[in-house]
Amino acid sequence: MFGARFLARALRSCSSAPCPGHRPPARLSVRDALGAQSTSGERVKVQGWIRSVRSQKEVLFLHINDGSSLESLQVVADSSFDNRELAFGSSVEVQGQLVKSPSKKQNMELKAEKIEVVGNCDATAFPFKYKERHPLEYLRQYPHLRCRTNALGSILRVRSEATAAIHSFFKDNGFVHIHTPIITSNDCEGAGELFQVEPSSKIKMPEENFFNVPAFLTVSGQLHLEVMSGISYTEAVEILKQSSQNFTFTPEWGVDLHTEHEKYLVKHCGNIPVFVINYPLALKPFYMRDNEDGPQHTVAAVDLLVPGVGELFGGSLREERYHFLEQRLARSGLTETYQCNISTSRFFLFLSPADPPTRYVHFIETSISASLICSGRLLCMVNVSQKTQ
Repeated sequence: MFGARFLARALRSCSSAPCPGHRPPARLSVRDALGAQSTSGERVKVQGWIRSVRSQKEVLFLHINDGSSLESLQVVADSSFDNRELAFGSSVEVQGQLVKSPSKKQNMELKAEKIEVVGNCDATAFPFKYKERHPLEYLRQYPHLRCRTNALGSILRVRSEATAAIHSFFKDNGFVHIHTPIITSNDCEGAGELFQVEPSSKIKMPEENFFNVPAFLTVSGQLHLEVMSGISYTEAVEILKQSSQNFTFTPEWGVDLHTEHEKYLVKHCGNIPVFVINYPLALKPFYMRDNEDGPQHTVAAVDLLVPGVGELFGGSLREERYHFLEQRLARSGLTETYQCNISTSRFFLFLSPADPPTRYVHFIETSISASLICSGRLLCMVNVSQKTQ
């Protein structure tokens, strides 16, 4: 009695979970299957749609593709697998052994043990016909299927590789990829016809604009790209020193830029807004973040210079490292002034993500490292240090 129950329990266990001797087949893409080097006979599973069917007396040949490769994977199966649902365009899942192909046309082939039709395709209703070359004008009518063809599939792959190479080149050379607006209220070129964007309700209420102003499809991203001009403080000083213009205040490294300098820099860069970054540490307040560079010591500060004005506004990263703030305050002789603010501490409890289901509890000691009263506003700097409990 006990033995029968144990056997039944074991059978139920094997039916609900893979038994040690029956590992589920590994799922591979067509590209990975074609590029496999090992032929250990391990069982695999490949999904895709049928590109061609060739049935012989004792063997069935299928070519399937999943979009991961322009080349299709050949599936070799017993003729008993042949049925009407295995047609051009049908989606299938094939399980079997990946083996070395005897043919020189492909490196590997899949010896099928199981073929399941996931999505049946009616060959008479399918817009693409096997072994028929369709013109591009015809293919463009079916955007959800045209990428399956060799022509459009090749074009998309070439575009993908070219785009990736171009992006990689410019990223490696310090450029920033910017997405400029598609809809704009500006005529960037000023000499052509613009396509105005209007809601369908505009027909009923022509006096109203959806964006409160007339909006158009942009013809150029030039105006937005020009805003990204930027130079460091060190570069700005070198530009000013090499200038033939006679300045009232001589430009020197470590000396603040005057309005005449700022206006010249804007003009030098093409009369466009310019960001000047990384100012000398000695010129900026103690709470600006130390860049830890040398020998010219700078902080992560930025000023925006605009045509006709010079500096419009400035900003910086705030120093969050406690010991850096202590050192800066000590050098500035402000330690006693801000001692109350530095010593103020608060504790917060939080959960940090770890490998599920384990989570570690930490206490956060948050030190308010500095607070400034400026024009009636309280500006506070917060330093966070983490302690494991």
